[in-house]
Amino acid sequence: MTTTADDTLLLRRAIALAAEARDTGNPPFGSLLAAPDGTVLAEDRNTTLTDHDITAHPELKLARWAAERLDAATAAATTMYTSCEPCTMCAAVIQQAGLGRVVFALSGDQLLAIRPGNNRPPVPQEGPALLEEVRAAMEPYYRVKRP
Repeated sequence: MTTTADDTLLLRRAIALAAEARDTGNPPFGSLLAAPDGTVLAEDRNTTLTDHDITAHPELKLARWAAERLDAATAAATTMYTSCEPCTMCAAVIQQAGLGRVVFALSGDQLLAIRPGNNRPPVPQEGPALLEEVRAAMEPYYRVKRP
């Protein structure tokens, strides 16, 4: 990846936000959302421990913020700068919010190399099942044209 001077400056701010999260006893993750001209629209840090909320990742909080406050065209023009590559949960929410770009400092694989391993086994998933019943519940919603 080729980063610009603006990317580097904004990534450094995301890293500073990660340090702020760490200093409050939370995992060290920080993110910000920037307009095309580099103006910071919003920033946040991880608060999973102090908020007692396993979903309080800064990337997710910023994607929610954008979905609530920005129109689709503005959201698509933004860049999220984040200290670490978004996890699967955050990546899905970023996509749903319609953000335009993500720039991260540390990859998920690099994070795994420096942090203790995740000892939780994957949760088994089974399905699909009851296809006709679930289709009957879902299809009417998606047949209606939505903004």
